[in-house]
Amino acid sequence: MSTSNNTTVVPEAKAALNQMKLEIAGELGMSNYENIDKGNLTARQNGYVGGYMTKKLVEMAERQMAGK
Repeated sequence: MSTSNNTTVVPEAKAALNQMKLEIAGELGMSNYENIDKGNLTARQNGYVGGYMTKKLVEMAERQMAGK
């Protein structure tokens, strides 16, 4: 049995993060990502979505810190 340590630090952001995940999956060619059984995707495919989310979130934070 696996346990997840992933917790949303700002619960109010959960909907926006889920929307971002769906948009990124669409950009990566994974249409209908919301209804796909993630267990049928490869680790690489699932990793791409999380990796691109992280990249975009870091870019957003850097812009905010730079005052742009």
